[in-house]
Amino acid sequence: MIDKIRRLFKKEELNEVDEERYVFVPVNEELKRKIIELEGLGEELGKVSQRKYANKFESKGKQNLRIWICRDIDGDEMTDITSEKCLELEYRSQIAIDYDGPQYDEDFYADTIELWHFSDVIKGEAFGTIYNLTKYNLETEIEATLIKLLK
Repeated sequence: MIDKIRRLFKKEELNEVDEERYVFVPVNEELKRKIIELEGLGEELGKVSQRKYANKFESKGKQNLRIWICRDIDGDEMTDITSEKCLELEYRSQIAIDYDGPQYDEDFYADTIELWHFSDVIKGEAFGTIYNLTKYNLETEIEATLIKLLK
């Protein structure tokens, strides 16, 4: 229980940083190309990181490390959804990290890194938040998340 409370406080701290980590952007066709590229980058970095960290996780009793791009619309995860649907309202993509073994909460993934979320339409204009590659390094964030999960 104390661990769950600590995680809530850590998430509040992260939300302050998230204002820089994610950019609030208007939705358009040029953005679609960037989202597809970002998801492709996330997928490749996930594969590399999974290979690099699988043995380290196994040595800690955390079997079957999996890192993949998870997509959902309005919170409903669908395995057949692709980045081509990224301009649908409430579409969200994230890097999901999970493994078999002890975790904070069995109902969710061990951790996620949000890439894109088409969040709202304000006065007829569509907006979303996208991971800010100009200020943050996705590879470094994935590795930091994995190191945190190894503790």
